[in-house]
Amino acid sequence: MKTFPASQLIINADGSAFHLHLKPEFLADKIILVGDQDRVNMVASFFDEGSIECDVQSREFHTITGKFQGKRISCISTGIGTDNCDIVMNEIDALANIDFATRTEKENKRVLDIVRIGTCGGMQEDIPLGTFLVSQKSIGFDGVLAFYHDRDKIADLGFEKAFVDFVGYPKKAAVPYVVAANPQLVDRIAKDDMMRGCTIAANGFYGPQGRVLRVDLAVPDINEKITAFRYEGQRITNYEMEGSCIAGLALHMGHRAMTVCCVIAQRKIEAANTDYKPRIKELVKTVLERI
Repeated sequence: MKTFPASQLIINADGSAFHLHLKPEFLADKIILVGDQDRVNMVASFFDEGSIECDVQSREFHTITGKFQGKRISCISTGIGTDNCDIVMNEIDALANIDFATRTEKENKRVLDIVRIGTCGGMQEDIPLGTFLVSQKSIGFDGVLAFYHDRDKIADLGFEKAFVDFVGYPKKAAVPYVVAANPQLVDRIAKDDMMRGCTIAANGFYGPQGRVLRVDLAVPDINEKITAFRYEGQRITNYEMEGSCIAGLALHMGHRAMTVCCVIAQRKIEAANTDYKPRIKELVKTVLERI
């Protein structure tokens, strides 16, 4: 049985996880992840009256646990980027599957259902603004998964090679990894009224997503190549910034995870919608009903 010394698993004096400041008893088996800490309050506004168990915030990590139509749910903000999601995924898994009193791995593991709700930029002309788009596969530009054992066992290596070769991916950048969302969770959330696709999780908002301000890109036409790429009938549908780490670590840890985003920018036709909050609220309610 694994044991975890203080330098590996840092536990606060009050018995909470180091970054999240969340105690094990306040983590639900159904988890919604959002980037924006203020969006946690919006999600919790749908919770049953009087059901909120905890409301904890530390830095960009904000957690509220309560019930929606009797279902116990934790909503946690990650902040922006896969580096933050590496923290959140490891700490929620620790809260679920490590005994904080003895610092030992629990014999009976909890399996968490994890749904990230976010915003994204569409990469194909036939994906209109406001679309709810589920990431069946995530392409990670961030390199996080390479720091974990057996990365190749959970990745789609054929997709990765075809993508790198077609795009002419920068040789000094981390090799992209391709991981799948949990198919059962995807079917439960997406049903037949959400689009499904392959999503790039970029490790930045500007250059890594092909935006050009004052500094030119290493591959100037990278977005045109990404849009044109096809692999076994699959295409790249959108950009976001967190889903690959969530999906990849969930596969390693034995949890069920997926990402669903509202398209608020259309990169192909250079359009954007900054008044997207009502549509996000609709997406949140739908996920709460289906999770």
